[in-house]
Amino acid sequence: MGADDETWSIGELAERAGVTVKTVRFYSDRGLLPESGRSTGGHRRYGAGALERLRAIRALRGLDLPVVAVGRVLDEQGSLEDLVAGKLREVRDGIAELRWREASLRLLQGCPARERAERLRLLGAVTLPPDTTALARFWRRTLPVRFPAKLAAAVVEAAVPQLPEHPAPEQVLAYARLRELVATAPAPAVHLARLPHRPTVLYEGLAEAYELGAAEITRGLPPAPGAALDGFVAAYAAALGARDSRAFRRRLAGLMVEGADPSIGRYWRLAGELAGEQSGPTAGAVHGWLCTALKSGLGRDAIPPAAPGWAR
Repeated sequence: MGADDETWSIGELAERAGVTVKTVRFYSDRGLLPESGRSTGGHRRYGAGALERLRAIRALRGLDLPVVAVGRVLDEQGSLEDLVAGKLREVRDGIAELRWREASLRLLQGCPARERAERLRLLGAVTLPPDTTALARFWRRTLPVRFPAKLAAAVVEAAVPQLPEHPAPEQVLAYARLRELVATAPAPAVHLARLPHRPTVLYEGLAEAYELGAAEITRGLPPAPGAALDGFVAAYAAALGARDSRAFRRRLAGLMVEGADPSIGRYWRLAGELAGEQSGPTAGAVHGWLCTALKSGLGRDAIPPAAPGWAR
């Protein structure tokens, strides 16, 4: 009898694989480990291929892959790549959840008694692992109807901070407060969305102005007239059907004050705390920098500054 024709009893297969008879029987009963036949006494017999298959089953099950899915992969009825990708997502979510849970516990550890009730209330409303769906929905409410989808996605991406992979307790608190803010604040009256006649033109122009402003902030430069401010004013002028002039800049400075929304100011402060210093200035910080630059360029004609909450 050749090696390929050799059969083993359940005990022999278990011994060769380094598992218990109970394990072999478990996988056999669930159809993952087919028998090659039965002995004259009715006992299970397994062919040589069963050992390799059993080792594959153990490897996949050791990675916590479900039994049914393992069977489909081994029988070539499912994709191992898809199965592994799904499990990787699950593991990453689990790691993220543990990191946020640890930071949440640290937030409560040694918490002053006067702050305990608020923190418990905020944390109780947070689902782990966290996501930014509610924050994105909050900003979509500010955009005009029939706003271009690609531009809307860019606006939301700029407005919603990325969640840190290794959150500090303070970032967990900022996130919890952000979630509460977007859940309870009324539809934000953002001047960027409601004042211009041509909002698409405005947002397209602001993208470049904000990029220039962010670079200035990163370099540590104080708010001052320049290319970033010129682009900022030009975007509003184009959207409002006006031309850039000193009179228009005074008008625009007034609109910045009029359109300021306290809930948006608080949003940007919390977003900055959540994102952390390494992420660069938020769009709110850039907007505040540009508004201050606009005021400084007007000198004595300056309008009162925009709500300080725009800055991080």
